[in-house]
Amino acid sequence: MKTILRAALVIAALALASSAAAEEAKEVGAVEQTAVHEVEAEPEAAGVEAAQAEEVEEAEVEEAEEAEEVEGEAGEQGAASAQPAPPRRTGDAPLLRVSEEQARVIEGAPLGNASVGVHIIERKPYTNEGRHELVLYPAIAQLNSKFTIHVGAAATYAYHLFENLALQFTPLFHYVNHESAFNQELIDKGHQQAQAATALLLQYGAVGGIEVTPMYGKFALYEGVLGHFTFVLNAGAGMGNTRIQLRPEQTANCGPGTANPECRAASFGDTGFKFLGSVGAGFRVFLGERAAVRLEVRDLIYTARVDKINGCAFEDLNELGNGGQPLNASCRPDKFSHVDDRQLAKLLLKETSSDVLNNVSVYTGFSFLF
Repeated sequence: MKTILRAALVIAALALASSAAAEEAKEVGAVEQTAVHEVEAEPEAAGVEAAQAEEVEEAEVEEAEEAEEVEGEAGEQGAASAQPAPPRRTGDAPLLRVSEEQARVIEGAPLGNASVGVHIIERKPYTNEGRHELVLYPAIAQLNSKFTIHVGAAATYAYHLFENLALQFTPLFHYVNHESAFNQELIDKGHQQAQAATALLLQYGAVGGIEVTPMYGKFALYEGVLGHFTFVLNAGAGMGNTRIQLRPEQTANCGPGTANPECRAASFGDTGFKFLGSVGAGFRVFLGERAAVRLEVRDLIYTARVDKINGCAFEDLNELGNGGQPLNASCRPDKFSHVDDRQLAKLLLKETSSDVLNNVSVYTGFSFLF
């Protein structure tokens, strides 16, 4: 009996010991598994830290390179500023000073980039204020030549009070002034002609007035070459001497062996001085600081009332036709080339005519400024 009890106690003790050993083995396994997980996680953390370290290193290198570039640019600017500035000429535009940032970037485009085009607005290279200008117009041609034809020349002196305002004086002379072929055709075929006032001719005159420059501009001639121009408006008033054509030039059906042995030149009668008004517009293209080419269109407006020819009124010519003497002392019968010219003048004065004429002409010339 005692032996059985002892055996039971031994068996119970062994069972307790084996269960304790099993529990201890479980705890050791758990600890080993945790250690394995910790060992596996350590390489991953080390890789993340290495990547972060590389990024920091690259950022420091880029900052160092940028600092070296800034120092290099500052050194170049310092060297450039250390050189003496070239002397400025009289009349040059003031120098434009810009900051470092403005010098490096214009509208977001670096100047050093050859593929970027930078548009620069060039200032007007010279001024007109206080300067004198002489203009020669060797060619003046009438544009509205329905009843009359005018071709001539003119000259202008202008003083520029301000940059956009000038006083000017323009004498002109029409070395060609006669009735048009259309008017002569009316006489030959229709036995009619324009009224004396409508066909009045302007021989010479002079106009004084002002010229304004409302617009200034430039244009590209060739690669890198700029031309400058101004748009001008002018207006003025003056006086002009007028005449009227009495008889056209006779060149056909005349000469020896014909009914008219003498070929006559055109004859004219003086109609006195008339008031002139002038308006015009055009362009002045500069060929440098002192020379320019001008192209303008001007309208000469003059009153055209014909009541006397060569100082003779209708009554004077009527008396002369009857063998008497003129009634007015201003009448100059000797100014008529032929006796029949008096009869032609008498027919023109039979009905007094008046009109306002527009002589629109193109003026082409060149000018010199000083």
